[in-house]
Amino acid sequence: MRSQRLDVLLRWEQAGGVWRVTRHTADGATVALMRCDAGEVVEEVSSPDTDFVAYLARRPSSES
Repeated sequence: MRSQRLDVLLRWEQAGGVWRVTRHTADGATVALMRCDAGEVVEEVSSPDTDFVAYLARRPSSES
């Protein structure tokens, strides 16, 4: 089962939003959720969940 934070991230992207990792450590990760034009940061999402951290290690932004 995927973590709730990873679901939020994937729904954001499916809706056309852009996201980028702003912090990534072994203890967790933080992602900036931005408008679809990659401009203004709307929210930041953080989690120590292993699936969230592993996903972001493979893909540091919605643009990659």
